Parts: sequence; structure tokens; C-alpha cells
Amino acid sequence: MKTIRLKVNVVTQKIRVSCPYRVSEYDLIEFISSKKNWIEKQLSREVAPAVIPEKKRYEDGEKIFFQGKEFELRINTEASKTSVFIQNEYLILSSKKKLKREKREKAILDFYRSHLKEEIPKLIAKWEPIMNVSVAEFGVKRMKTRWGTCNIGARRIWLNLSLAEKSPDLLEYVVVHEMVHLLERLHNNRFKAFMTQFLPNWKELEDQLNGKID
Repeated sequence: MKTIRLKVNVVTQKIRVSCPYRVSEYDLIEFISSKKNWIEKQLSREVAPAVIPEKKRYEDGEKIFFQGKEFELRINTEASKTSVFIQNEYLILSSKKKLKREKREKAILDFYRSHLKEEIPKLIAKWEPIMNVSVAEFGVKRMKTRWGTCNIGARRIWLNLSLAEKSPDLLEYVVVHEMVHLLERLHNNRFKAFMTQFLPNWKELEDQLNGKID
């Protein structure tokens, strides 16, 4: 080996350094210290199973999830305008005429986004005084591999649009998870201690969110 190699395992939170025999312990420590910011950035990355939404057709009779419950999609083409709402066990998509699949999808995703933008501020307001942190901004967007992210410097959190399909307690878990990053950047023991302090059942919620339990 001719150079020093540094690897970070995000899952195990372990760092591995390989180097030539000629490298002194002092030089090795200096090298690792110079990579401190990069190492912390890698360790702060969230690892979760892919959360790519299942490809839906958004056709009449299809099963649609909202707030952890399953609804049957009913399409109405005799309305004065496009709207989406819940009625009993149905999720109703109304429009003036039959919409193409892309527009049906957009209408339902807009419904999801509006719901999350109404609920997330309530959760943030609930947890800010409890955690003694302040969230400057939040947003909702589609994400393929994460349920949420936190920009610590900007105090901004982003939540996955697919959380509208999950139960309210799972949405709250993700909001709390991202807000805890304002107290601890890494997923270390201190982070886990905060999670246990605020949400004692957080590990069960995490497993449920990632499909490990029903």
C-alpha cells in the first residue's frame, strides 16, 4: 500500500484506516485529524431502507394509503373543479373530466403535501419547547432513500412526502428524529439517549417505519 486509506462504515459507525508501514503514529493521527469534518459528515448520514414509493396507476378502485389507513380510490368526473378528499372508506378524486395518470398522481400528491404542511408545524411547535431547540424552516419533498433530513446550520428540516401515507405517530417520530439532530449531529449514543428521553418507544417506531414489524 502506497497511500493512507480511510473508510467510514455508516451502518456500524466505525472508521477503518489502512496505511504503509513507514507511516508514523504521529502522521497517522495528524491525517485522521485533518479529515475530522469529512468523517463527521459521513457518520451523520442517515441509513434506511429504500423508501421509493410503489408505482401506482391511480385508477378507480385502487388501494391508496393515507395516515396509515387503506382507502379505495374513487374517481368522479362530474365535479366543477379538481379536488381530493376522504369520505368514509374512500379517497375521492373529483375533476371536470377524466384526467391522465400524471395529473391524477399530481392531485393526490398535492393532497398529501397539503396535509403534511398542516400537520408538521403543529408537531414542531409541540416539540420545540420540550427539546429547547428552534426550527427555522421546514419543507416537504419526495425522497428515494430517506424519511427526513436536517440542515443543522440553517436549522431546516425536510420530510418525505410519503410520510402522508404513514400513521401520525410515525410522522411524529421522523419530526422528532430530525429535530434531535439540532442537539446531536451524529447517530451516536448521545443521539439515542435523546431519542429515548423524548420518545421512549422510538426504536419500535423506527422498525415499524422501515418495515421490520407490522
